[in-house]
This record gives sequence, structure tokens and C-alpha cells, in this order.
Amino acid sequence: MRIGELAKATDSEIDTIRYYEKIGILPKPRRTDSNYRHYGDQHVERLRFVRRCRSLDMTLDEIRVLLQFRDAPEANCGEVNVLLDEHIGHVTARIAAFTKLEKELRSLRRQCRSVQRAKDCGILVKIASSNSPPTSNKQRMSKPHISGTHR
Repeated sequence: MRIGELAKATDSEIDTIRYYEKIGILPKPRRTDSNYRHYGDQHVERLRFVRRCRSLDMTLDEIRVLLQFRDAPEANCGEVNVLLDEHIGHVTARIAAFTKLEKELRSLRRQCRSVQRAKDCGILVKIASSNSPPTSNKQRMSKPHISGTHR
């Protein structure tokens, strides 16, 4: 099948498929005499696996590790368990950060219960007068994915 057919079969974008090929997540397909990419069932299966991992919010590095084990079916899967445990920890930390963010936003929302002039808006006043330093996304996500923890 051609790239458009692969994209349709896996509900993927053509640019994503090309990118995955470029970074080695998806093996390069064979080329026809007219230089068209020609994909097979193994590409469909692998791309569906990658898309499922992405839907679980896994990083490309984590996916690479999983693919290495998938490509070596006789290998011990202990590292897969470790990888998933670490990923669960990242998700748990992000949930906690989002819960904190939600509380902060709800508190702000309580500052303005009615429609009024913007200069009297409790939300705008509270944001402007806050003594808290701005929190970056990295700070908010107290346990982001840690690079270098996966081989």
C-alpha cells in the first residue's frame, strides 16, 4: 500500500508517518521502481502499536524501548514493567499537578460572581495582585518525564 493508504488504515497523518520513518520508529518501506513508498502489514501493525502508546501519553523514547522488546520476543520483559511503573508515576504526578491547578482556577473563579466592569473584576484583580511567582509548566508538572532514565 502507498503512504496515503497506510495513513487511512491507521488513522494517522502522512507527515507523522514520514517523521516516524525519519527517526527510526517505523522502518523505511521498500520503494517501487517509480520511487513510491510501499508499505506492508508489518507497517500497519507497528504504526497501530505506536499510536496506541501515544494515546497512553508515552514519549517516543518510551515507545522505542517497548518496540525493542516487541522486536525481541524472547527477551525478559522486566524492563517493560519498570518503564510502565515509571510512566504511571509520571501520570500520577501530572494528575496531582492538574488537581492543584484546578483548585487554583476555581478559587480565582470565586473572586468574580457577577458580570461587572473589567476594572472591578475580582479575577483580574486577584491575578494582578498575586504575590505568587508565575509557575511554569515544568514546575507545575513536578515529575515530568525524566530524560535518560530509559535505555
